[in-house]
Amino acid sequence: MSTAASRGGSSLYSSSSRSRSTPRLPITSSRIQGICTTSTRVAVVRSEAAAEVAGTQPAAIDDREQHEAVVQNGSDRLQICRVVNGMWQTSGGWGKIERDQAVDAMLRHVDAGFTTFDMADHYGPAEDLYGIFINKIRKQRGDEAASNVRGLTKWVPPPVKMTRAYVESNIDRSRKRMDVKALDMLQFHWWDYSDPGYLDALKHMTDLKEEGKIKTLALTNFDTKRLQIILEKGIPIVSNQVQHSVVDMRPQKQMAELCQLTGVKLITYGTVMGGLLSEKFLDANISIPFAGPALDTPSLQKYKRMVDAWGGWSLFQELLHTLKKVASKHGTSIATVAVRYILDQPSVASSMIGVRLGISEHLKDSQAIFKLRLDEDDLERISSITSKGRDLLTVIGDCGDEYRRA
Repeated sequence: MSTAASRGGSSLYSSSSRSRSTPRLPITSSRIQGICTTSTRVAVVRSEAAAEVAGTQPAAIDDREQHEAVVQNGSDRLQICRVVNGMWQTSGGWGKIERDQAVDAMLRHVDAGFTTFDMADHYGPAEDLYGIFINKIRKQRGDEAASNVRGLTKWVPPPVKMTRAYVESNIDRSRKRMDVKALDMLQFHWWDYSDPGYLDALKHMTDLKEEGKIKTLALTNFDTKRLQIILEKGIPIVSNQVQHSVVDMRPQKQMAELCQLTGVKLITYGTVMGGLLSEKFLDANISIPFAGPALDTPSLQKYKRMVDAWGGWSLFQELLHTLKKVASKHGTSIATVAVRYILDQPSVASSMIGVRLGISEHLKDSQAIFKLRLDEDDLERISSITSKGRDLLTVIGDCGDEYRRA
């Protein structure tokens, strides 16, 4: 799978050609009963782990009560940071990544309290960089410090027969690249729901988890219907990674309803829309070449298409101005408000912020997320604008549908 396809989607965000009625699934408590013997839960925990990794006192985050979360299903349990370092940006298109500088930047993120990294088998050198980084942690700070860092990866296989041997060889490859005995979390993506091979793959992954090669099993970009089917098969899913932002609120419809009934949690990406949700694009004129900031990365181009599907650049500017007023009230940034807003949504365990390792950093803004508390007035201001946009569930479809429609 190409990098562009993995997160970039396609030019499918046309409301005229994609608008349709999406009926709610018949999700009821009785239907869900027995899916999960023990509900996944987000637990409020303190951040001593970050301090142990850094070898210092806990990071300078005032409200540690919001720093970390636990995703769990039965005895499968993983503690992760509520703000996750996203490594899609290592795959090309955001600037050249220098290995040593990137690893040093990963160490700085850990020292600042951001101990969870998200990557994928196809994100260029991401898994290899993590392996070099975690080995450096072990050598310099010890195994206990390394055990408090989390590496979440994804497996995005091509449409081939999902045999035990094929699944295991791919999991072993990620384990080798990341230099770990067991993957902290394996998030699985599947392209074509008409091929039920995803259930075979998940059964093999569950077996590999029981054998100690995977700690927790998760999904990425699965829709509500398929998540429900997977849970009913007894697969112990702890989370589903989906696109979720103040513009894209699709996960709070069908998906959140199922998540609240079963305890599966959401890890969100696209929460700052590749940087569109920032002061940089406030009052920006992007219709005239060189008149405003360039949409010069795969993520900016992708999320501009999302803006077009939602309501267009004019409405997006209204949203930016509203977010700026909220940010100014709290002495923070638009991006900080945008992430906090999503972290406060039901069933959200963590939100991802892309990191351009060794190129640029936003650690202070990220730390500010934990200090921010949005009040009712803030929420009303934001919803007064978002309610003007199109319902992306009817324009695009459920979570992940943007990757599965021509």
